[in-house]
Amino acid sequence: MNTRQSGTLVINGRFMGRRATGVDRFAFETVRALDALLDAGEAAVAGLRAEIVVPAALQALPNPFRHVALRASGGGTGVRWEQLALPRAAAGNLLLNLCNSAPLFYGKQVTVLHDAAPTRVPQSYSREFVAWYRLMAPRIGRIARRVITVSEFSRRELCDAYRIPFNKIGVVPESGEHMRRVSEAGAASVPVNGRSSAYEILHSGRPFVLAVGSLNYHKNFRLVADAARLIRDARFDIVVAGGGDARVYGAVQGALPDFVKYLGYVSDEDLVALYRDAACFVYPSRYEGFGLPPVEALALDCPVIASRLPAVEEACRDAVLYTSPDDPAELAALLERVTADSALRETLRARGRERTAALTWRTTAVRLIEEISPWLM
Repeated sequence: MNTRQSGTLVINGRFMGRRATGVDRFAFETVRALDALLDAGEAAVAGLRAEIVVPAALQALPNPFRHVALRASGGGTGVRWEQLALPRAAAGNLLLNLCNSAPLFYGKQVTVLHDAAPTRVPQSYSREFVAWYRLMAPRIGRIARRVITVSEFSRRELCDAYRIPFNKIGVVPESGEHMRRVSEAGAASVPVNGRSSAYEILHSGRPFVLAVGSLNYHKNFRLVADAARLIRDARFDIVVAGGGDARVYGAVQGALPDFVKYLGYVSDEDLVALYRDAACFVYPSRYEGFGLPPVEALALDCPVIASRLPAVEEACRDAVLYTSPDDPAELAALLERVTADSALRETLRARGRERTAALTWRTTAVRLIEEISPWLM
């Protein structure tokens, strides 16, 4: 790899300052790992200058990085800022977009598209979001210097759904190691908006099965509830954590039954405590480009049951137990087996430790730099 870089890598900082979702987590941890490479003076980033550009409204935001500068530029927020102000701020440098969206009229860019979910499962999203993605993704696939995604499955999906040439798409992995840096302190002590709190779950003395994600169609949380109904005198509770943005996902589909303890959005501190205390983690999704939550669970020694999906199998391999996303009886049998068998749980934990050792954010950053280095010259 050529280690002599010139110009500045400009990073789209629209994700900075907003509540982290999976793609935002990917963006922050990738930049954090890039910053660590710069700090260590690694050959992969020799001569590289990098900065994050954010809207002027975020100019007071503290910079969490040592070697990646933070610059505020341009008025407005959201899509308007990204389309109008960001290209001007990039000023001919290579622009890196990490969160599924990018300017439509700036050619010198590399953009990460995590999956083709708005096309494959449009019922999970608002009409406006689906329409925008169907316009934006193929356009970015044409004009960007390189498109990056997070699994070989998503590489095939982007090629098929948006006609992006297969050899134009690179793949970098994700990691769950960031969860190990989070303290478990800070669980809420009272219910929020009538919901159960993490504090109540963690101090109830009753085992629980955890599911995490945005509350929309393809996350398929109802499968867990349907499986629980098939288990007589279940010895565990069902806990769901995660938020939802109606602007992206539309109205929540299929409200969860009363016996499911829904926490809504939880802090990282609460989430780590829930992962560590759960009897197991369930990931019943119908569609994924990678599947970050099960990898996070594995990183925290939480046994995992996940849907049998190509991207999840690619990420987790034999470290988890797999189930059909359409078969409550199969999931019910696995839930009873895992919650009752401590030896099985320990076996899954050991496999999880082995698998997550190979998934690091450093690897993500190094591979990303390898992918984009031809356009940094």
